[in-house]
Amino acid sequence: MQRPSARSRLKFKSGMIDPPEVETSPVHHHNRSSPSTLAKPKSKRTKSIILLIVASVAIALGLLFVCFSIVRSRRNRGVSLLRYSVVIDGGSSGTRVHVFGYRVESGKPVFDFGEESYASFKLSPGLSAYGDNPEGVSESVTELVEFAKRRVPKRVLEESDIRLMATAGMRLLELSVQERILEVTRRVLRSSGFAFQEEWASVISGSDEGVYAWVVANHALGSLGGEPLKTTGIVELGGASAQVTFVSSELVPPEFSRTLAYGNVSYKLYSHSFLHFGQDSAQEKLLDSLHNSSANSTEEGILTDPCVPRGYILDKISQKDSSGSLAEKSRFTASLQAAGDFSKCRSATLAMLQEGKEKCPYKHCSIGSIFTPNLRGSFLATENFFHTSKFFGLGEKDWLSEMILAGKRFCGEEWSKLKVKYPTFKDENLLRYCFSSAYIVSMLHDSLGVALDDERIGFASKAGQDIPLDWALGAFILNTATSTFDYNGKSRKILDSNNLANYKNDIS
Repeated sequence: MQRPSARSRLKFKSGMIDPPEVETSPVHHHNRSSPSTLAKPKSKRTKSIILLIVASVAIALGLLFVCFSIVRSRRNRGVSLLRYSVVIDGGSSGTRVHVFGYRVESGKPVFDFGEESYASFKLSPGLSAYGDNPEGVSESVTELVEFAKRRVPKRVLEESDIRLMATAGMRLLELSVQERILEVTRRVLRSSGFAFQEEWASVISGSDEGVYAWVVANHALGSLGGEPLKTTGIVELGGASAQVTFVSSELVPPEFSRTLAYGNVSYKLYSHSFLHFGQDSAQEKLLDSLHNSSANSTEEGILTDPCVPRGYILDKISQKDSSGSLAEKSRFTASLQAAGDFSKCRSATLAMLQEGKEKCPYKHCSIGSIFTPNLRGSFLATENFFHTSKFFGLGEKDWLSEMILAGKRFCGEEWSKLKVKYPTFKDENLLRYCFSSAYIVSMLHDSLGVALDDERIGFASKAGQDIPLDWALGAFILNTATSTFDYNGKSRKILDSNNLANYKNDIS
């Protein structure tokens, strides 16, 4: 960087060194200088040039060293700001660990869900499967913790928090069983090397789950922290429960209301989790109702299941008599026959969703006796809404209408032909798509009132820059935000509805 100035000094000095005049003896008739007298000034000039070159190189190396030191210092400061957080999602079908890396700049967390800063790993079955053997949870949770430890540098392990949040599968268990399973997970997490507090292993409410899903969706879309009415709602269809969360302009009863403060914006959300109405739980519930029903039984004692493709061989079932005890007599034993009828399956799932609606104490109820305001704004349908839509290869436009056509074709197809068409699918996975297609239409269109051609609702598993729409990411965002502060020094947190002004209970 200093070489141009070095050259200018070199020219200036060389111009000042003139060879001295040498007086020759008259005895010699040669008019030339002595070789020894001319060598001296040339030697001086060469030394000057070498010194200037050395000085220039030294200066350049010095500047490079300074620049390198600055860059290295900045990098070291950047590394010191890199933090990690771990969230373990205890779902109904499996347990997944999420490892997040993030930075804090000017007191604000900067999230990056790319491959370098985010990783996840899932094990099955879920925590709730260990109800009869809580100690069995230890092995799977330990494996998940080890995965996280490989992603987090040892130097920051003790500073990185780890949390376990269990959802609907655990909510279905008795409280005493829940606590025994949680205590085993706490024991593993206490010895993990991560920062951990006892209350960080818990069963979260369905409302929390819905709010977290709403947070990550709007973070991905860039609307979190912006105008409330321009946010996007979430409809989730999990295995054991379904969640609906969105900003409502209606007056919402306090038991369904959540207020979320993020930055300088406050969001009033309707959020509810419909326990037992997840895809797996609903299908089991429908099957139980068929077992206990005689309405679908023919004179030959055959019960029909409209949600199973024709030709699939179902086991015989034993019905309960009027006293509720399992009947041993053959007259109470019937065969369950696969009917493969989408329309009847849709009717059966709708009847299940509307059960208890006559007891609705509010202005209107969409599912059972649960208050649901009219859906407003844009929505993303996630989890099993997405998986079923992708299975059928549905397009983004008019996908609910296409779901009806795809469901009719699938349910009405012979099981043997479906097995040939989908050779890589296990029977239990392939069977569910007849039910799920009918159930999705019953829930979104027949119950929640979404028009079949409504383009405001789309199915998705990711949003924005390919950010996964997983509620655990929303939990991480909010948990991180509450431990940092915005420019005004206000913490960002979810305000529980119990701390809000009470709404009138009669919404009529």
